[in-house]
Amino acid sequence: MDLGEINPVLLVASLMVAATPLLLAAIGELVVEKAGVLNLGVEGMMIVGAISGFAISVETGSPWLGFVAAAVGGAVLSLLFVLLTQVALANQVASGLALTLFGLGFSALLGQGYVGIKPPSMGEIHIPVISDIPVIGPILFQHDPILYVGIALTATVWAVLKYTRAGLVLRAVGENHDAAHALGYKVIKIRVMAIMFGGACAGLGGAYISLIRVPQWTEGMTAGVGWIALALVVFASWKPWRALLGAYLFGGITVLQLNLQAAGVAIPVEYLAMSPYIITILVLVILSADKSSAPASLGRIFHASH
Repeated sequence: MDLGEINPVLLVASLMVAATPLLLAAIGELVVEKAGVLNLGVEGMMIVGAISGFAISVETGSPWLGFVAAAVGGAVLSLLFVLLTQVALANQVASGLALTLFGLGFSALLGQGYVGIKPPSMGEIHIPVISDIPVIGPILFQHDPILYVGIALTATVWAVLKYTRAGLVLRAVGENHDAAHALGYKVIKIRVMAIMFGGACAGLGGAYISLIRVPQWTEGMTAGVGWIALALVVFASWKPWRALLGAYLFGGITVLQLNLQAAGVAIPVEYLAMSPYIITILVLVILSADKSSAPASLGRIFHASH
């Protein structure tokens, strides 16, 4: 065992990369839940985003087009959830689970011809002088553009929810959809837009895994990241900045267990691999006692006739 092999600068830099797909998916789901909808299909939308982005990126040679396709793929799949929950008024939990199962199977079908192919590289942003600063440069200023998009998206969602009329209306729909409907707000339309936004973010998160974090396609490669993103929203008490911190915390645990494995720590690999999920469960158990910050209409079906 040699812990001296673990480079703290590289550890923090790779922590940010590991956190990005989590953050993208969690921010999208946070907006969906703020609108009063519980979509457990995050994992399914992520894996469809992963293969959509990968396939388009390989076929066109452009990672940017890949990410656009991933966002579209996630949003289109979320329309299936819209159809089930907002049109057919089906149970949201069951519909979300169905979406995940469908996404995992559909992505495996689409990805059959892409196993073992290397996608085009996106490259890193390199800012002269700033990127070369010791320690700070490699940690903060030598990453791919999508990592910064994730942070900017978090700031944007926070500002919109806190300071804009659109954010106020979205929160009103999530807190009391009947009151929002009585005031003349189109509850279903607002929720459909929120669900599609969540789908697009999940798709981006999935593509980040297949194009940047693990630049290849393998079946089921999201490996539970969507479920951790769902837990992260609860962990963050439905607050964007807390979701950012939570993503970095979970990303750190994931990276640390990989580094400990590489350093030859005398703990069975299976225990280290389980650690992010065990911590997710513990967080949910601890926080489930406090439901005060959850949107009041979360998971409830809205009937316009009321």
